[in-house]
Amino acid sequence: MTMTPNTDAPVPSRAYLDIMAAEGRRLLETAAYVPAEREGAPEELHARLERAVEEGRDGLVDILHDLHRHPEEAFREVHAADRLTGHLEEHDVVPQRPAFGLETAIRASVESPGFDPARHRTVAILSEYDALPGIGHGCGHNVIAVTGLGAFTALAGLVREGAGGVEGRVVYYGTPAEEGEAGKELMARAGAFEEADAAIMLHPYFADVADQAWLGRRVMRAVFSGVAAHASSHPFMGRNALDAASLAYQGIGLLRQQTPPTDRLHAIITEGGERPSIITESATLKMYVRSRDPETLKVLSGRVEEVMRGAALMAGVGVEVHWDESPATLPVRTNGPLTDRWVLAQRRRGRDPLPRGTVSETLAASTDFGNLSFRLPGIHPLIGIAGEDTALHTREFAAAAGSPAAESAAVDGAYGLAAAALDFLHDDALAAAVTEEFEERGGAVDVEHYFD
Repeated sequence: MTMTPNTDAPVPSRAYLDIMAAEGRRLLETAAYVPAEREGAPEELHARLERAVEEGRDGLVDILHDLHRHPEEAFREVHAADRLTGHLEEHDVVPQRPAFGLETAIRASVESPGFDPARHRTVAILSEYDALPGIGHGCGHNVIAVTGLGAFTALAGLVREGAGGVEGRVVYYGTPAEEGEAGKELMARAGAFEEADAAIMLHPYFADVADQAWLGRRVMRAVFSGVAAHASSHPFMGRNALDAASLAYQGIGLLRQQTPPTDRLHAIITEGGERPSIITESATLKMYVRSRDPETLKVLSGRVEEVMRGAALMAGVGVEVHWDESPATLPVRTNGPLTDRWVLAQRRRGRDPLPRGTVSETLAASTDFGNLSFRLPGIHPLIGIAGEDTALHTREFAAAAGSPAAESAAVDGAYGLAAAALDFLHDDALAAAVTEEFEERGGAVDVEHYFD
């Protein structure tokens, strides 16, 4: 009798997503973001800024689609960097590239007349532009690229002329390799962002959200070393490294029972032997370790390492645990006063970003912008380009990143970032509140050595 194999992939249940969506809709009936009353920049300046963004719409949309058609992975974003630097040059800005030791990193700045770093503030506006292997811009970094670019070029015009009393400096950073490589942290270690008093960028999403949880992330690699032997004739002379990797994988699953609901542990066994007839001498397990707060990420890292060493002990093999071959990333510490300005600017564009807690914190990813947010005040809001059932890092989200909704979000987002930056430069009371909240929440952290 011939059996026909079932090759259809199972379809995951949507029940949890549907329940969260229903809960979110109920929250929306009562939840609303309430910005603090602050002066900000005058209406005349915001009107000029908005016109500048709109005048640049066609150019931004063209770059958005060009990057979408030409996705490039981390550290290989040559075409994207060329387009971004070319656009800066068209706006009479001289970009620096390479920058901070990275071939595809970019820095550019514009200062008001008589700029004095001792008296005036500097705001940084960021872009990302790397893509994912296999699915292109499934995280929408082409949208991030043009929102930062459009915000900088629009604001640069006002700053260059000192319009309406605008004083200060706006710096543009093109930041490569966010996906898994923490390019911003590499740039920061090379001196980037030290000149800035605040940093802002956004991320596309399935909804407009003023402040969403972003998890800190570490990468761990455990190498188990055993003793090879013939698996049939002399198995008792071997020590199986694959047994240890398998035990470690199971131990991670059991550890999840005792972790907070926002913690995430996911692993693969990248090396597990070459022939079934040989007791495996070497096996490697690679894992992402994520948590919502720096302190809990440090605790979780310790628990994970204990599991690796316990598995090695059970299997009678050795183990070497390697952390953060690419830099760790911290959660995002969102600055409230800056977020207020983002929300007001988005309402001007017809959007109404949701307050934190409206979208479940279990729907959380990681970003290297978190490292900057513990060095200086920053915001990393979300802007909707897709339906509520469209997840990041999927082909469906990649399609959304080239849609008309992405075009609208790019322009709305460019104005929103530029408006928040303008208010920060113009309003001394706002700037003081930004700094005060940052210090109250712990101030600057030694990010590079946090896990030492």
